This record gives sequence, C-alpha cells and structure tokens, in this order.
Amino acid sequence: MQADWWYENIIEPGKLPMLLCLGAFVVTFILTRVITRMIRAGIGPFKNNVSESGLHIHHAVPGIILLIIGALMAIRGPESPWIEIAGILIGVGTSLILDEFALILHLEDVYWTDEGRISVELIGLTAACIGFVMLGFSPLGVDDLTAGDLTVRITLIAGIVIQGILVLICVLKAKYRAALISCFVPFVSWFCASRLARPGSWWFRHFYGEKRKAKAIKRGEKFDRRWDPKARWLSDLIAGAPSEPDPPDILAAKAAAAAREALTLPRPRTGITDRP
Repeated sequence: MQADWWYENIIEPGKLPMLLCLGAFVVTFILTRVITRMIRAGIGPFKNNVSESGLHIHHAVPGIILLIIGALMAIRGPESPWIEIAGILIGVGTSLILDEFALILHLEDVYWTDEGRISVELIGLTAACIGFVMLGFSPLGVDDLTAGDLTVRITLIAGIVIQGILVLICVLKAKYRAALISCFVPFVSWFCASRLARPGSWWFRHFYGEKRKAKAIKRGEKFDRRWDPKARWLSDLIAGAPSEPDPPDILAAKAAAAAREALTLPRPRTGITDRP
C-alpha cells in the first residue's frame, strides 16, 4: 500500500527530484546555522576560517557554484540519476545563497544583525513553498485517472494558484511571517492580504497616498510593539540572536545630509526684492 502511494504520487509524477531538493535545502540550512553559530562561539573545527589576509569566502559563493551546476545538470535531461543529483545540488546551493540573502541585499555583512533576520524568514518561506507543492497532487503525469480524480486534482491546483497569488501579495506588503504561516494555514493569507501593507514595502510605496501611508505606519508600530518580541524570540531560537548593530542606512543618511545642507544654504540674490 505504501509502495503504491509512493509510486503514484512521488515517482510517476516526477516529484522525487523536488523531494530530494527540499530535503537537501532543509538539512543544509540546519547544518549551516549550526556551523556559523559554532564559529561565532569560537568552538569547533571552523573557528579559524578567516585567512591572514582577511579574506573570508561567504557560503553564498559555493552556493552559487552548486546552483549553477545543478541547473545545468537539470536542463541536460530528465534521465535518472542525473535529475535527482541536480535536485540535491539545487537544494544545497539555494539554501546556502538564501542563508546570506540579507548580505547580498544590503551589500554588507549583516548576518548577525537585525537586518539579517530576513534571511531566516526567506529560508522558511522557500522551504514552506516547496513543501506546499510536495503535499499537493499533480493533475499531469499520472496515468489511469478517473474523471473524479482529475476534477479533484485540477481543483487543488487552482486552489494552489490562488493561494500563491495571496502569498505573493503578502510578500509585496512585506508580511513575510504571514506568508510563511499561510503556506500551512491558508486562511492567514486571505486575511493578511486584505490588510494594510507594512511601512516601506513595495505595495506601500506604489499604491498608497499620504493619508493611507500615515495609517499604515501607525498600525505597523502598534503591531510591532505587540508581536515583534515573540517573533524575535523564535528567530533567535532558530538562527541565533543578533550581536552586532545594524549598519547605517547610507541612502537615508545622504538624503538627510542633503536636506540639512539645503536648509543652511543662503538664498541666492536675484536682484529682485521682496518689497512691493
């Protein structure tokens, strides 16, 4: 019975490479965080991983190499065992890259700062999305389906597409935790996608006027005061607590300096007085 289920839902629809990719993704993330926390604590065989020249190769670099190799191997053809090996390489490479996503995004080493938390959230969201697809059923690639089976499978795929759109809206509104939870509890995305966007998010910048922005900022501050400590505790438990201050926002600093300079500059004389 179990062998029949494994063949019908994993082997025949071609989901084995994705399953291996998911397993490699999760295992790599766990091992990576264990090793980085050991380096941070100065214990274990990896504590002296910086050379005398100060060169430190971040694990996103081998991640990119493995991802490229896996992608090239995957498009070479679906033959076994190459496609399964490609799935493992893609899972490992993607995990290594996303674990340092915040570093790539900010072009600074923000791994152990609050800004680095986005890497953990993105890792969780990616793993949940892969698992969400794995738990579903494919209407294609399976032989001898009855009309009822095909209807159920197409309905599930339609539900996945709608759910994916709602999760994407949550991401565009910078509600990453809600997007992660909604991969397991769909009703969360239905609620959060209809609510105000987080301040500074893509949705916030492109769709809101000044009045709506002020309302979103006020609601975001209230939400953070209530829930951010709980989310931080869980994030620290999984990935380690930040120990370094956040880097300064260079663009914001330049804008503030330009604004101060504009206020202090003398008004140019044009030869026209203000008197009537």
